[in-house]
Amino acid sequence: MITYLVLGVAIAIVGWVVFTFNSLVLNRNRVKEAWADIDVQLKRRYDLIPNLIESVKGYVAHEKDTLTKVTEMRTLAMQGGSVAERSEHENMLTDALKSVFALSENYPNLKANENFIELQRELSDTENKIQAARRFYNTVVRDFNTKIEQVPANLIANLFGFKNRDFFKLSEGDELAREPVKVNFDN
Repeated sequence: MITYLVLGVAIAIVGWVVFTFNSLVLNRNRVKEAWADIDVQLKRRYDLIPNLIESVKGYVAHEKDTLTKVTEMRTLAMQGGSVAERSEHENMLTDALKSVFALSENYPNLKANENFIELQRELSDTENKIQAARRFYNTVVRDFNTKIEQVPANLIANLFGFKNRDFFKLSEGDELAREPVKVNFDN
């Protein structure tokens, strides 16, 4: 009878280890899939940028520094790296793109250019998709990190080398945007 009890406990423990390990692998693969979704949208943005630069060049010849900065930031962002590095590079690229769109305010002909308007629309759509992919990625990372930190799954996670994943973070400007708006009627 004791043999059956010990055997039953051993089978339950092995079953739990296998179930927990498989669950961790599933969550890790979801994190990879979510990152791949971000990569697809970033690639789309990288492909649109040269066309944007070309359409702007003719109108803003003396704004070469701005266009050069966008090109440099695109190259830096495409180099990859850790999630934290990619996040930082992508935020710098986003800031550089904002400066290109700000240029259009000073150049009415550029602002009216159909090609520029279409590229701006495409980039805006891509930015929205990147934000959605980033939110999904961060949700999946949160779930994965929580799972590998909770007892008793953390025992299996540590045993098999599962590590926390980094979040795809907002830029400094976006962090400030989360602060409450200050209203002052004393004017």
